[in-house]
Amino acid sequence: MNTRPLGKSGIQLPVLGFGASSLGQEFRQVRLDEALEAVHTALDLGINLIDTSPFYGRGMSEVLLGVALRDVPRDTYQLCTKLGRYTDRHFDFSARRVEESVHTSLQRLGTDHVEILLLHDVEFVPLPQIWEETLPAVLKLKEQGKVRAVGFSCYPMKTFHTVLDHVADEIDCILSYNRYTLQNTTLVDQLLPRLKDKGLGVMNAGPFSARLLTRTGPPEWVKEPDDVKQAAVAATKLCDEHGVDIAQLALQFSCAHQDLATCIAGSANPDNVRKWAEWIDQPIPEDLLRAVRLIFEPVLNQGHQEGLPENN
Repeated sequence: MNTRPLGKSGIQLPVLGFGASSLGQEFRQVRLDEALEAVHTALDLGINLIDTSPFYGRGMSEVLLGVALRDVPRDTYQLCTKLGRYTDRHFDFSARRVEESVHTSLQRLGTDHVEILLLHDVEFVPLPQIWEETLPAVLKLKEQGKVRAVGFSCYPMKTFHTVLDHVADEIDCILSYNRYTLQNTTLVDQLLPRLKDKGLGVMNAGPFSARLLTRTGPPEWVKEPDDVKQAAVAATKLCDEHGVDIAQLALQFSCAHQDLATCIAGSANPDNVRKWAEWIDQPIPEDLLRAVRLIFEPVLNQGHQEGLPENN
């Protein structure tokens, strides 16, 4: 699989990364054999970036990854994990928790280091703590060799810019989700120029926008406005009329941008992983892509609020 550089970090990432949130049963119950096969399938296909977090399954994702990777040579895969978010309501970005969290993650994963460590969903806390307390503690772990690259993730554009005002010279990368899709391109439109100027790596996640851009459709908890959901239904119908799964078009679009180091998609179903690898090797149906993006034009870049009100 083709790779791209993660900014100036020296790390090369596959254009498609494996998201392990599903291993934590975030979306459905998962069989152990199925979860392990999904990880091994990804690695066999060259999808050797694995993204996880102690939040996913409240540790279950990291534990299952540790089992799946036990006999896999460490130099054949790259790990990204996170800290700071542990449940839907429990956030702890204190310096004390940084070392404890990473130590626990490394033990679960069965390794002595991770390639990438992210501060997870920082929009849920008062932001000064991130640059005054959390990041200095994380940089100490980088000096110790437990982490190669550090960064943060969030959803609101305001939060990205506020945090970058204080940390852009100290971090290596960011992760954004649902912000470079068929319906929302704010990652590239509003943030990418600033990141490129600083040489920061850019990871994109959520190409299916929480199943909004799939034949299944979004679950009830998806917060996007109704007109966005209606446009997605129309786009899905158009793709079906052309014999194309909208999820294929969504993944191809999100993986194609050359300035995004990787696009992370997650599933505990090995058949999905195989299908995704096939899709990104196929040419994008450009006429259909233009027609679908025309459907989304009236709702382009509409999103939702996430985290503290003042961070939106």
